[in-house]
Order: sequence, then structure tokens, then C-alpha cells
Amino acid sequence: MDLWSLEPVALPAELDVLRRGVRAFLAEELSSGRIAPNCDQWLGGWDHAFSRRLGERGWIGMAFPAQYGGSAAGALARFVVTEELLAAGAPVAAHWIADRQSGPGLLRFGTEEQKQAFLPRIARGECFFAAGMSEPDTGSDLASVHTRGRQVDGGWRLTGTKVWVSGAHRTHAMIALARTEPRTADRHAGLTQFIVELPDPDVHIRPIRLLTGEHHFNEVVLDDVFVPDARVLGEPGSGWQQVTSELAMERSGPERILSTFPLLAVAADHLAENGERSGASRVGAVVGRMWALRQLSLAVAGRLEAGAAPAVEAAAVKDLGTRFESVVIDTVRLLSQVVPDLGSNRPLPRMLAEAILHSPGFTLRGGTNEILRGVVAKELGVR
Repeated sequence: MDLWSLEPVALPAELDVLRRGVRAFLAEELSSGRIAPNCDQWLGGWDHAFSRRLGERGWIGMAFPAQYGGSAAGALARFVVTEELLAAGAPVAAHWIADRQSGPGLLRFGTEEQKQAFLPRIARGECFFAAGMSEPDTGSDLASVHTRGRQVDGGWRLTGTKVWVSGAHRTHAMIALARTEPRTADRHAGLTQFIVELPDPDVHIRPIRLLTGEHHFNEVVLDDVFVPDARVLGEPGSGWQQVTSELAMERSGPERILSTFPLLAVAADHLAENGERSGASRVGAVVGRMWALRQLSLAVAGRLEAGAAPAVEAAAVKDLGTRFESVVIDTVRLLSQVVPDLGSNRPLPRMLAEAILHSPGFTLRGGTNEILRGVVAKELGVR
């Protein structure tokens, strides 16, 4: 496979109208003070009310058919909307995982009852999901999960621990990957996904705090949790194929490139206001790199639009995007000569501190760089 055979995608002209509408909406949200720009808002920006306002405009669940509350606008339209939201530093964390991967997973693999139960609420910005994949001692190697599901009368009992579960303390459900059959030589066989509705007295959620003290990540302990048969996602034993499809959506989006863009935009304004022209070429190089990565991410969105599951291409985009997030921080630190300060009332010192303190999580969420490179190397036959 040639990873660079991804076909370039040109966004349809009619999406320019959508983009202008999103920009106008965000300008009003910002000027009114209802939201404020920050870095890494798809993890840290939890705002139920803002998600509902997006839902009212049809900007969540854009890949869902109308019968499930969506607009059926497709993956490229969603790309345009999410790109604008991320560039503006808008607080999108509440609905992000549900819209990006859980909802499409339900649409593709769920029963009709599951679709009716969750998708319209997701599209309205009223139902939020978490992803229960990584585990202690297994990390991004999802095939080695230790969480067990044993079949009982009327359903399943799940026992195990998940880590790095974003937003689990606030969400309405978590899709958990568990081993439901004895391990064989085929590590990918015998895995099943379950919709664990929250809160549940047998689900214990413990915070994993960032260096800022913020609580976004969690350790989630499943203590013999009962999940009815009606909440099995897809067929028992088909979890690996489903997760692979889900990861293509999780790893390839513009959030892998634009999480620190609000910092770059503020830094560029700061340099211009202070007449600092010496850093222009450095900023230009960063923007050029960002644009190339955007084209890759957009190409993967085009594959998703066509119904493909480009998991390996997404792994490459995520690896490159994760490194770029840190390049933005390093460039701004070098050029601005500003002291990072979380408590500052000026945007540049505050955003710089915010980005620096969030940066250790960049290489955790969505799979570590080492695992992602292993995925690519295996596909290319060099591992």
C-alpha cells in the first residue's frame, strides 16, 4: 500500500456558504461573550449549552440520515464545520466523541432500537458519549485488552479497567471494548463492543488530572457491570472490525492539526502588532506544514465520504498531526518571548500556558505515536 496515494479532495463550492454561516455564527458567539477562544477545546471545552446551539443549527450529526435527526450533509460538510469550530477555539468537547465516532458507529453497526434511542439526541446536542478503549498495561495496543465480558441471562457482565477516557464523568454512555471469547492465536478475534449507559452504580469513575488540575481524562472501573443484550453494539466477536472503522474517524480529523491553532493565530497577531518581522518566515513555514496536513486530513474525509474505512491512512495523519501540535507550541515560545501564564488576562500568555500544559496528552489520545507507526509499518510490510 502507498499511503501517499490518497486522492486530493476539493471541497464543493456549495460548502463555502456553509463555512460563511458557521463563521458568522461563531463571530456572534464570541462577540456576545457566550464563548471564549482557547486551545485544545475538543478535549477541554465542555459546554452543554453551546453543543445544543450547534444541534439546533444541524451542525451535529451531519453524517446521520434525517430519520435519525441528522442533516445527511456528509463527512465533507462536517469537516468544514469542525474546521471552523476548532480554528475559533470553540468549546466542542461535550458532543465531540458522540458526533465524531460513537454516532457513526451506531449508525453503521447498531440495531434500529439503538439508533432511535441515541442518534436523534446526539444530533440535538443532548447526548454525549465516551470511548472505552485503552487500558492499564495495554495502552494503545487494543488487541491486548483485559476487560472481560461474560454472558449471563439477558445480557453480559463486564469486568475491567479503562484509562484516558475523556469526559466519562459527564457523558450519558461509554462504548467499551471487551474480550468475550478465550484468547487465540488470532488476537483480533473474540472482541465485542458494549454500550454502557451512565451513570451506573457498578461503574466507578476516577479522575486523571492534567498538569493544570483540569479533569478531562478518567480511569473507569467496570465492576461486574450488567449490560443487557439490547446494548451490545454489532455482533458479539466483531469488535475488532468495528473498532478499526471507528479509529479511522478518531485519528484523521482536523482536531489533530488545529488544537493549537488558536495559539498560532494569537501569536501571529502579537508579532504583527509589535512589528516583529524576523519571525515571519518561521510562522509561514508552520502554516505551510499545517496546510499540507490539512490536505491529508481532508483526503481521509473524502475516503470516509465514499464509505471506506482508511484506518492506516488515519494513523499516519494522527502521528504527523500530533507532532505538529507541539511544533506550534515550540515556534510560538521561540518567537514571542512571552512568559506562559494561565492566570493572565492577555490571550497569548494564557493560551501558551494552556497549550504547554495540555501537550503531554497529545501523544496519548487516539493512540501513541509508537503504536501508530507500528500500524503503518505493518501495512507497508516493513514490520
